[in-house]
Amino acid sequence: MSEPSRSDLAQLLLPVVRWTPERGFADARPLIDEALALGVGGFQLVGGEQDGVRALAKELQLKSRHPLLIAAELERGAGQQFAGATGLPPLAAITAMGDIEALRRAARLTAREARTMGVNWNLAPVCDLDLLADNPLIGTRALGTDARKVAQLVTAWIEACQAEGVLACAKHFPGIARATQDVHREATVVDTPADQLKELDLHPFRAAISGGVASVMTSHVAYPALDSSRVPATLSREILQWLLRQQLKFDNLIVTDTMTLPGVCEGRTVAEACVLALRAGCDVLLGPGELSATLDALQQAVGDGTLDPERVRQSVRRRLKWAQWASPPNDWRRPSGADTAWGALLADKVLRIENGPIPTMGAVTELAIVDDDEQVDTRRPDRTGIVEAMRLAGNDARIVSAPTVASGGPFIIALFADYLPAKGRHELRPETIAQVRDLAAQAEALQRSIVLVGLGDPRWVQQMGLSCPTIVAWSGDRVMQQAAGRGLLRKR
Repeated sequence: MSEPSRSDLAQLLLPVVRWTPERGFADARPLIDEALALGVGGFQLVGGEQDGVRALAKELQLKSRHPLLIAAELERGAGQQFAGATGLPPLAAITAMGDIEALRRAARLTAREARTMGVNWNLAPVCDLDLLADNPLIGTRALGTDARKVAQLVTAWIEACQAEGVLACAKHFPGIARATQDVHREATVVDTPADQLKELDLHPFRAAISGGVASVMTSHVAYPALDSSRVPATLSREILQWLLRQQLKFDNLIVTDTMTLPGVCEGRTVAEACVLALRAGCDVLLGPGELSATLDALQQAVGDGTLDPERVRQSVRRRLKWAQWASPPNDWRRPSGADTAWGALLADKVLRIENGPIPTMGAVTELAIVDDDEQVDTRRPDRTGIVEAMRLAGNDARIVSAPTVASGGPFIIALFADYLPAKGRHELRPETIAQVRDLAAQAEALQRSIVLVGLGDPRWVQQMGLSCPTIVAWSGDRVMQQAAGRGLLRKR
């Protein structure tokens, strides 16, 4: 049997295509053209507008010589990435309602919107547990802290997603709940004993596999108790071949986390890491760096025996199987008006009021924005959602730098603070705390009450230690900003 060809190897690459508000997908055109010419197996789309994404996905499939996997990270609804689609609250906010049917419906709505845009692979759900407040990555992305309960929720989410013809992805195997460093910044190690990892951390992944999940995403974290070589799970034959394939009997698609992250590239080039990931048992390489350089390295690895040809052929077959399995983009079971209306209302339902009640707003509402995330949050830099929702409801809401005598009503402080990739910390900056307290003092000097709005994981706003009425809005996404604006005006 002949060795896998360069075009075979290219099918295992999924480059990342990024949209920008200024130029759309124009800056990604050279990458797209090169990727299609090489014959990659798919793309991950980051950002975009609904109609533009639909057009691009259709173009990619038409120009490809084989069916493509079109992936996106849609943990919080299709609106997390694509303007015009429905944004949803974080998973933790939905599960806090204690309504598993709401979780199923959220997964179903997300898959329906994704599929009508041509996105056939949702890189979700997060199966990591929420075990540590100082974990810099998980926060509200997790479905909870209890392994058995999370296992049930994961199964429900995956079944609802895949029933719509969209691949789900259980991540980040074998679990990054105990990491206290950020793989977006540095190499990360979890020293937890193997029995604890297998008893708790792996439990949701077992449930996902039993539920028929199409894909599992690897973690770039090292687990010495599972592999004494201390390489990241993405590069570990022990973790992927022995634990995931043989012990857990997973035979579907294994995809890497983004291969350009420091957590997997420290001490090696991206191309070298890609070779090691395939050798360890990964099938598809997400964000594999410079395509030609990585392909050269993979070809050389096959030629010199570093990569087993049969191992590569298995991955080519798996990728094709799931690209063919995914439902083609069409209007079959597209989201109904009731679906999208329910999604819009869900954000209002998950709002949590603490230290309440919320006082009645004045005719003029002044709001100050304090942004602990401004240097790292590239997802949705727009911070105007609260005031826009209030204005739509007839309130004269204004963004100000400090309270003034223009309003005698409550002064609103909107605190954007969350766990975000590359942020690398789990505590508010001292200057953030000082800014909030200074604004509160100025409002009190004007004899005005204060309302704090927490736009992120509830643990961040709790760090302020203020006793004023607080709205917990769970994330800084636009959908949650708008829900918070409506929540401030809601009659109670």
